[in-house]
Amino acid sequence: MLRNYLRSAWRNIARHKFISFINIFGLTVGLTCVLLIITYIVNELSYDKYNANADRIYRVTRIFYSKNGEENLHLSSIAPPFGPLLKSAFPDIEKITRVLPTGTTIFRYKDKLFDEQNAVFADENFFKVFTVNVSQGDKNNALSDPYSVMLTPELAKKYFGNEDPVNKTVILNNLKRGFRVTGVFEPFPANAHMHPDILVSFNTLKDTAIYGEKQLETNFSNNSFYTYLLMPKDYNIDIITRQLDAFIDKYMPSRGMPPNIKMHQATKLTMQKLTDIHLRSHLDDEIEPNSDIKRVYIFSIIALFILLIACINYMNLSTARSALRAKEIGIRKVIGAQRKEIIRQFLGESVLITWVALLLAGALTWLLLPYINNISHLSLSFGSLFSWNILIGVLLLPFAVGLLSGVYPAVFMSSFRPVQVLKGIMKIGSGNISFRQLLVIIQFSVSIILIVATTVVFQQLRYIQNKSLGFNKDFILTTAYSGTLNKQFDSFRNELLRNPAVKDVGRSSRIPSGRLLDDQGAQVIEGGKSVPTQIELKYITTDYGFMGTYGMQLAAGRNFSREYQTDTANYVINETAVRQLGWKTPQNAIGRDLVYGGTKGKVIGIVRDFHFESLHQPIIPMIFLFPGANSGYYNNISIKVDGHNVQSAIGTIADTWRKYLPDVPFDYTFLDQKFQKLYDAEQQESQLFTIFSGLAIFIACLGLFGLSAFTISQRVKEIGIRKVLGANIPQIVVELSRSFMVLVIIAVVIGLPIAGWTINRWFLQDFASRVDLNWWVFLLAGIAAFVIAFVTISFQAVKAASANPVKSLRSE
Repeated sequence: MLRNYLRSAWRNIARHKFISFINIFGLTVGLTCVLLIITYIVNELSYDKYNANADRIYRVTRIFYSKNGEENLHLSSIAPPFGPLLKSAFPDIEKITRVLPTGTTIFRYKDKLFDEQNAVFADENFFKVFTVNVSQGDKNNALSDPYSVMLTPELAKKYFGNEDPVNKTVILNNLKRGFRVTGVFEPFPANAHMHPDILVSFNTLKDTAIYGEKQLETNFSNNSFYTYLLMPKDYNIDIITRQLDAFIDKYMPSRGMPPNIKMHQATKLTMQKLTDIHLRSHLDDEIEPNSDIKRVYIFSIIALFILLIACINYMNLSTARSALRAKEIGIRKVIGAQRKEIIRQFLGESVLITWVALLLAGALTWLLLPYINNISHLSLSFGSLFSWNILIGVLLLPFAVGLLSGVYPAVFMSSFRPVQVLKGIMKIGSGNISFRQLLVIIQFSVSIILIVATTVVFQQLRYIQNKSLGFNKDFILTTAYSGTLNKQFDSFRNELLRNPAVKDVGRSSRIPSGRLLDDQGAQVIEGGKSVPTQIELKYITTDYGFMGTYGMQLAAGRNFSREYQTDTANYVINETAVRQLGWKTPQNAIGRDLVYGGTKGKVIGIVRDFHFESLHQPIIPMIFLFPGANSGYYNNISIKVDGHNVQSAIGTIADTWRKYLPDVPFDYTFLDQKFQKLYDAEQQESQLFTIFSGLAIFIACLGLFGLSAFTISQRVKEIGIRKVLGANIPQIVVELSRSFMVLVIIAVVIGLPIAGWTINRWFLQDFASRVDLNWWVFLLAGIAAFVIAFVTISFQAVKAASANPVKSLRSE
């Protein structure tokens, strides 16, 4: 019986090649999109799960509260004493490990200098918590001794060539003591939330020249240490979480806190599952940028939409050819076939076609993945489809899709009455048009939502690229500042400025595109008394050249100047700070007394608001400090160059750098590149969204093509009569298209409100600065859907209207 069904299905596929091709092609495109999206979702959900103890590892985070009890800062890193104190206070914790990124680190081997960005201090428990393959060295002891380092094979090759790296000695940051290479570890996989290239022994930090053992034990202010806990299997983390407030009150010093305020009201610790970091953690200092669970939801919905559209497409195309198979069904019924047997036959055909489509989709997925990875900068793997839990779902797809898409055509066609069909008096499709119309409305409603979403995403990304940030980010070269340069900085700066291609030079603790995390507490002077403010004033330290380098504009007052020795105790604030401090206007703020970080000074300048952080963040109150010659407050140097002579400027900077800093590699980045990286995730999302949306709309058009073919085939005699009576081709095309255009209008009415709500909730709300949802976007989407539908229908309508009416009437 099964063999007969399959043979019959294959014969029908071969007999109706064109319709079968469109059916298989539509399902293949749809299933290819679904498989690609599945690889993306599997990749996103797999982050950090390669660790053998992934479900037992937690990261400790720290929250800070403002004076009025509102959360104002949530860090994914904490202070160094917390790790050992947690282990001591909670014996259930099996292991703790701490990781401290070093920032820009200079490595020297013999006469070669290397500027590394991905080095971290890691303690001896690192390999006991995380699963890391060590190819050389003993993972149990490699990080135990101070002044030891481990490298990835790539860096070992870069430093030592083909020599054995173990026991080689390198110099870090020009420290006099050498660091011994104790091992080589394999790079972290792409689906890890951090990717260090160099591991430096954490015990090295006990050296007072680097950090100091006392600092590690008592410094609760330096929240730079990523701290991870390994818990027992199936441990209820709430047992510890419930006790963390009491832990904070017991172990943290309460210096400067009012007697009626407990420490846990100012700061607290939280526990975060390792496997939640990539998709559900968006804290203020992530070790690397994370993705968002929203993207997984969005692409899951798109996959379901595409699958639904592909199924609807199959239904419409199958019913469109029902007239071709009416006599076959009638004959089968006359010779004794039961309705359930005919249903099984059609469902078998549907499943067989879906299997063919799935095999083709698998091949296409394999071919397209390198292209998708290239444009999205992801590491999607075709092999991810073959893990047993995913493979089972993929193998069930043909049955689910085949049954879903085939059940309506099977029930519909099996209902034909053999007498009416064989006599040719049955009008196939009467009474069922409304259901197919509903399918078309669903298809085009989804298409309209995708058109609006794609347009708004493109608009927002263009808005990001073109929006004025309040300063000029173009042609600003940035690099790490070295304290070695401090005493010679004026000479260094003047030598650079001798080249007309170098416009200005400035130093700062942070540079635009970074996060504003630092706050020292502000007080205003009212009636001769200092009054604490309720706002958070985030600070950066700058020199007198910083604002000029970035082209920042002053709303009132002046910038820091070397001519005023007292400027080290003065402040510049932004317009937002003026408003939130209650000083009304920039002019009214000039000369005001302000206490910041315990230092009293005067406000000497008001800088116009600008976007220091990404456009995801609102502009917040800022204060600029001028530490003068104290280089300890500077981390970055920014150099404005002439856009017409960039290479000349870079050459001058490199030569001058080597002259003043021969032991420090010259490694730079342009600021506009840093800002571009802030929106890499949105760019990737936009590219993938556009591709999948376009394919979904294409599949929807195939469905409309099928329904129009079906409907027009039922009106051949009517078309012939109209032509005999004098109707021209445009009139016939309009008449045939009218009912479909009504369906599109209904889809527009349904789809546009849903599209507006969806794109605002799931995308635009992530940006503090965003585009408005303009009416013309919705109008454009409606017109686009209308034009797409009309062109699709016109192909069939023009063909039918151009046919010889004599032939069509004779065939009737």
